Amino acid sequence: MSDEATPIGEQEVPDLTADETGLPDFGELTPRQIVAELDQYIIGQDDAKRAVAIALRNRWRRRNVESELRDEILPNNIIMIGPTGVGKTEIARRLSRLAGAPFVKVEASKFTEVGYVGRDVESMVRDLVDVAVNLVRVEREDEVRDEAADRVEERLLDLLLPPVAAGPVGPDGGDSAERRFLVGAEGQAASEEAEDPQVARRRRTREKLRGLLRDEKLEDREIEIEVTESALPMMDMTATGMEGVDWNFGEVLSDMLPKRTKRRRVRVSEARRILISEELDKLVDMDEVVDDALDRAETMGIIFLDEIDKVAGGAGGGGGPDVSREGVQRDLLPIVEGSTVQTKYGLVTTEHVLFIAAGAFHVSKPSDLVPELQGRFPIRVELESLDEADFVRILLEPKNALLSQYRALVATEGAELEFTPEAIEEIARIAADVNQRMENIGARRLHTVMTTLLDDVMFGLPEEWSDGQTIRIDAADVRSRLARIVEDDDLRRYIL
Repeated sequence: MSDEATPIGEQEVPDLTADETGLPDFGELTPRQIVAELDQYIIGQDDAKRAVAIALRNRWRRRNVESELRDEILPNNIIMIGPTGVGKTEIARRLSRLAGAPFVKVEASKFTEVGYVGRDVESMVRDLVDVAVNLVRVEREDEVRDEAADRVEERLLDLLLPPVAAGPVGPDGGDSAERRFLVGAEGQAASEEAEDPQVARRRRTREKLRGLLRDEKLEDREIEIEVTESALPMMDMTATGMEGVDWNFGEVLSDMLPKRTKRRRVRVSEARRILISEELDKLVDMDEVVDDALDRAETMGIIFLDEIDKVAGGAGGGGGPDVSREGVQRDLLPIVEGSTVQTKYGLVTTEHVLFIAAGAFHVSKPSDLVPELQGRFPIRVELESLDEADFVRILLEPKNALLSQYRALVATEGAELEFTPEAIEEIARIAADVNQRMENIGARRLHTVMTTLLDDVMFGLPEEWSDGQTIRIDAADVRSRLARIVEDDDLRRYIL
């Protein structure tokens, strides 16, 4: 990015709202703004961010192309090459959240033994549809949650103050309640039913209970509610070795058998949770949810294929596991190319699903993939290894920075955690040094270093530090607490 680019903290990213198609309206997000949003969580890796930003923007562009050409525009799948812990998965995950798109992460190594023992490659598409259905359902539930809460409030009031039976019938068949007649301004008579004192008193009592409910002062009171339960115990009845089958017998029998109801005595807080779930089920049209979810999975879905290098044929060639690895690639090819997969919600076409593959490629290389699969990933980006300067930025700059997380955890105990700039630099230096001397696991090394460094602090809270006390960590503290581990090869290997 240029020197004139807006600083990350000041970059204005528009809110995402749903458009008339039901898909997230991220059309106002330009590729530069998408990269700026990713910059708030991922340090460096500009090439990878640019690639995914263009891919996301192209999805909006495709939706605005004339219909005849729209179906011909296929997504440019991406393959990320880089060591572990440099942000490959995080880039894809943050991109899906930014777009409100269904996202599934699968390890290609799980499919290594397909044909022997293992998961069917089509299961990733079924998982994507499940995620899409849950995503859309949550969105629809959020839209009607206020209405559901109002309904539940009335139901709770009925349970706390049961309605009285209808009043006696008058001799003329009408209500025997007293009536009085008023003469209007123009001489027209209007009748107004006088409110029964008992009804008025009950109405006032109900309003008092409503206020107590809203103030959460009745949460521990017990009431009796009627709940629906399945006639079949909840269990997973998927047959062993049939993981590829997209339904299980438990779900089928549960739908066929009649529902039973039973009365339970629970607290108001638990009753509210149960009743809100019931009301949301009534208010949300699952047919519309499924239709929207299938469309979103097909047009906006993102499947992240991690460890793709594990199924690439190595330089050794020959038989053994290489045979099954090539078989996995052949199975993946039609899914990535575009095929129709049967799910329990209906048929799903993968032609416009965005596939992002990633791998370290230490032993193998992308050219070891079968040529047909290589051609389905036209965009290749290489992610750089992280150095000491990157670790300092990772500790400080992201919204979810590791230091911010630990400060928040310590603050729950009433204390304050403070790091000096020299301490942060020392933490980054030790993490980078351990990565060089051992296996390079990227930014994940910071987690092990920080956990070891703050072990005594987290164990001693809250007894050793009083409310409002500041726990200050400087460079000397970092060196004294980690020096013995870093210098001892065995300790470093097993602890860091």
